[in-house]
Amino acid sequence: MSGTVYLVGAGPGDPGLITRRALDLIAEADVILYDRLIPAGALDNARPDADLRYVGKRPGEPAVGQDEISRTLIELARAGRSVVRLKGGDPFVFGRGGEEAQALAEAGIPFEVVPGVTAGVAAPAYAGIPVTHRDDASAVAFVTGHEDPDKPESALDWTALAAFPGTLVLYMGVRNLEAIAEALIQAGRSADQPAAVVAHGTRPEQRTVTGALGDIAAKAAEAGLEPPAVTIVGEVARLRDELIWFERRPLHGRSVVVTRARAQASELAARLRALGAEAIEAPAIRIQPRESEELDRALEGIEDYSLLCLTSPNGAALLAEGLMRRGRDARSLAGTVVAAIGPGTAAELARFGIGADVIPERSVAEALAEALQDTPVDGRRVLVARAAEARDVLPDALRERGAEVDVVTLYETRAERLPEDRLDAASPTARAWYRSGR
Repeated sequence: MSGTVYLVGAGPGDPGLITRRALDLIAEADVILYDRLIPAGALDNARPDADLRYVGKRPGEPAVGQDEISRTLIELARAGRSVVRLKGGDPFVFGRGGEEAQALAEAGIPFEVVPGVTAGVAAPAYAGIPVTHRDDASAVAFVTGHEDPDKPESALDWTALAAFPGTLVLYMGVRNLEAIAEALIQAGRSADQPAAVVAHGTRPEQRTVTGALGDIAAKAAEAGLEPPAVTIVGEVARLRDELIWFERRPLHGRSVVVTRARAQASELAARLRALGAEAIEAPAIRIQPRESEELDRALEGIEDYSLLCLTSPNGAALLAEGLMRRGRDARSLAGTVVAAIGPGTAAELARFGIGADVIPERSVAEALAEALQDTPVDGRRVLVARAAEARDVLPDALRERGAEVDVVTLYETRAERLPEDRLDAASPTARAWYRSGR
């Protein structure tokens, strides 16, 4: 039985603009063929066993041919696989999705199309430029600025485009912008008409240059704007100064690297993105849970401890999950004083219905040991649950006060590198920094 191919638009770059349907299909797919200009983190929820294949272009490397991509889609579907063909923007707006759909139809392969937010609408909007406006533009035309070089002649009617009574939005034309502008002016479009170029639209590194049709190519070149970019020609471009919003956010243009373990990084990264930053989730470590006989004994006999010390949110979560796997919960700690090294650890315990009795003001072992000075420990059993790499400051301090201390290792930390698909989605500056060795 043939599988289904889903031609999916991933949106223009902002991860918040990818559709719910696209995310659901990514999470279910057997195979995903993806392009370069997909949002950062778009593949994070793919199945661990999914076959992820990059078929986009990288500078200086040969691109996978369109015929080969179409053949691959057909072969995978005939093998019964569920296939997502993930494209930046919308698959049917200068995304060659129509060609892939034709190939699938001719081969008798079932397919579905999932539209995406196209850059020709999104990038101007993020630059403060509405492509239509009651006073300035009642129509909009989307035009490719980069036609198939194998065509015998251009399919664009420059005279008709010059006379078009509305906004022109040019895709992929920043490198040909001088010739495009000249063709429009020669065909009758006013050289004084407002124009703008938006590079990397909707992404944290978005940059916008404004001018007139007659000088916009020179201004874009002077500013060093590079693809991907869209060009807007029309009276609506003059509204940017009034409606600019995205590039005024306080951290716009800044790259911030979040090196926390992946499980804790996303919330901080989301806050940074809301302020306009490019938040690169580049965890320096990965949390690797560890099982041991010592841990089994400690969890089975948790009621025997008068004091439980947890020294990190990761440890708090792993201990609570370990209790739950053994059919236990917060009631097992009813007679135990629970100490958390800081508010983050206490908050993680609270997620599992466990309240911390002792929380020092500073999140360090010395502060926790000091905060426990009034807690009786002489001759009593104490459990310190922690990472493999933790210091012995806390257990040593408790032993000096006469406690019988058991130290169990809940997890160890391991170095982790950033996946290539996430790195490809980062800005050129961020990629260069990361690949330099951090």
